[in-house]
Amino acid sequence: MRYPIILACRYHIRTCLWSTGAMLTVIVMTVPSTISETQSLAEARYFNRELSLIEFNRRVLEEAMDARNPLLERVKFLAIFASNLDEFFMIRVSGIKQQIRAGVQKRSPDGQTPAEQLSAIRRILIPLLEQERKLLLYDLLPALQEQGIAILNTATLNDDQRAWVADYFRRQVFPVLTPLAFDSSRPFPFISNLSLNLAVVIRDQAKGELFARVKVPEVLPRLIPLPSELCPPVGDLPTSRCHCFVWLEQVIAEHIDQLFPGMNVVEVYPFRVTRNADVEIEEDEADDLLATIEQGLRQRRFGEVVRLAVDDAMPERICRLLAANLKVGAEDIYTVRGPLGLSDLMQLTQIDRPDLKDPPYVPRLPAVLKNTPNLFEAIKKQDILLHHPYHSFTPIIDFIQAAAEDPQVLAIKQTLYRVGRNSPIVQALMHAREQGKQVTVVVELKARFDEENNIIWARAMERAGVHVVYGLVGLKVHAKLAMVVRQETDGIRCYVHLGTGNYNAATARIYTDLGLLTCRPEIAADVVDLFNYLTAYSRQKEYRTLLVAPVNLRRRLTELIEEEIALHRLHGNGRLIFKMNALVDPKIIDALYAASQAGVQIDLIVRGMCSLRPQVPGLSETIRVRSIVGRYLEHSRIYYFHHGGKPKIYIGSADLMERNLDRRVEELFPLVDPVAMQYVTETLLSTYLADNLRARELQPDGRYVRITPDDAEVIDSQDPKRIIPGC
Repeated sequence: MRYPIILACRYHIRTCLWSTGAMLTVIVMTVPSTISETQSLAEARYFNRELSLIEFNRRVLEEAMDARNPLLERVKFLAIFASNLDEFFMIRVSGIKQQIRAGVQKRSPDGQTPAEQLSAIRRILIPLLEQERKLLLYDLLPALQEQGIAILNTATLNDDQRAWVADYFRRQVFPVLTPLAFDSSRPFPFISNLSLNLAVVIRDQAKGELFARVKVPEVLPRLIPLPSELCPPVGDLPTSRCHCFVWLEQVIAEHIDQLFPGMNVVEVYPFRVTRNADVEIEEDEADDLLATIEQGLRQRRFGEVVRLAVDDAMPERICRLLAANLKVGAEDIYTVRGPLGLSDLMQLTQIDRPDLKDPPYVPRLPAVLKNTPNLFEAIKKQDILLHHPYHSFTPIIDFIQAAAEDPQVLAIKQTLYRVGRNSPIVQALMHAREQGKQVTVVVELKARFDEENNIIWARAMERAGVHVVYGLVGLKVHAKLAMVVRQETDGIRCYVHLGTGNYNAATARIYTDLGLLTCRPEIAADVVDLFNYLTAYSRQKEYRTLLVAPVNLRRRLTELIEEEIALHRLHGNGRLIFKMNALVDPKIIDALYAASQAGVQIDLIVRGMCSLRPQVPGLSETIRVRSIVGRYLEHSRIYYFHHGGKPKIYIGSADLMERNLDRRVEELFPLVDPVAMQYVTETLLSTYLADNLRARELQPDGRYVRITPDDAEVIDSQDPKRIIPGC
């Protein structure tokens, strides 16, 4: 039995009509150029950062389209694409709309006004969203169906399935629902951020057409799983391996008349709202930063609506009613086919079908940790460079846990940005305090979308006696630092961990990050000074080894680029290789342009936004930019300077964005150990630059062209066998 594919739905008195396309037509889409008609390549020095972020999400969507990826991984990428766009509207689009409302006419570095940027965003997103829908409806859903994973249309359920769904609605759904009427005596109900809703039209003989709203409850699974015995096998698959689902909103719509007894329900249409979630905190006026952040979280629920997504079957009169009451214009309304809120497709990735997922990978331990069980002795032996997720995150947890138990440890200091739920790191810090250690933790309350979680952990640590510091006024503390102070026979020794990623055991399995465990005195002394800067008062302008934002990071990076130019003029071998998440800072871009014009060879590995325009004659012809999107989220930052044959390598928390360089506390730290330096240059960077499976190269006109292996050896920069020698 083959199940119908879910398309756009319109309900008329319990009858579900599905509109189907004719035949699948392959459409080749041209990426809109970000250069205005009046600009030449040389004049347009920068790409627009907002449009560049959309292009990153296009690359995520391409991973969902790539049939070389396992099927459920493709579904995962589609869900990530949808989730990324939600955040894009909540933060980036809302910020632009605030500028427009405030009458801001200042142009972005690429020369666009806020209004022009908003128009360009919509122009690019509409065909991209259509591409997303075609992928779901004509590719992924049929492919899932062939593998025994079907999302069923409630209108075509058989009698047994229909009876089960009706019973589920009565037991699990109906008690949770709260229909809200809208009329002259009852105001339009509040529609919360990212909520899925049903617009219900009721026809009454006495009052005419009435309107009500039913919220699809978030406490229930969006995709309702049917019992396996109700899922007939597909091909050779036994029933036990088949999975059938129905959309929750369809189940509610199918039984909507039970919410309005005695009324004539004639139409039901889904819609979804996205609100401004970029809460501004007036830190200078806050007596209690913790309370101010909590108040800001409550305000986030009530931010202005920045997007209204509606089903394409919704008639104009209902759309106008929603738009008027939500206070959105036509430019904020996005009409789509099929189910709304596709980030909920992530639920399918929990299905136990390893044959439809990436093969599992078990992270390794570095050899030095296998051979030297005592972690502090291992660190004294040598610097230990960890590369997650290929290396286990366990040594980082062990570092704090061992410090908690070690009677020679006097103090632990750490920064926390995003730690996740059930954090073993936080548990170890609280245990350390119970063991009598002095524990100081700098918690960044302003880590966007992690504020609530961080508040919970901060309060728990305070109750355990940990000294909690809530960051700095006006600055986000994004640096990744942990320090253990230990009394040894020859005196006090400081052991430190510095990294590119968060102290989050969950994301360490899916983000690529680098971390260094070391007890080098000069690095440790800088970390001591940096913690003093975070917890007290400091006007320190220089550090021995660290580059620290907003103190000296921007200046030192610029000086290092200028030194590379000078050394290139002497030796002719100038080379820069930077790997980061984003490159949008105009001053750093201009410094890189100057290096290119001097002849320095520059390779940039930029996962997301890149405002630099590469390979433009006379401007950036020696610069190549590539982006790698794959199974793991590329999150590490590496800055390599050839430096006349005596390379300098820095890794750390900072991307090349104005916010990171000027409005955050960031750190870059040097690699000194020859083995670690060789690994980063000869294994990591060389593999990233040779990747011909996951890499795309940025063109001067803003397009990203996927690099293909042709007849050459396939090189995957996320293959553990290439990344971890001996794996």
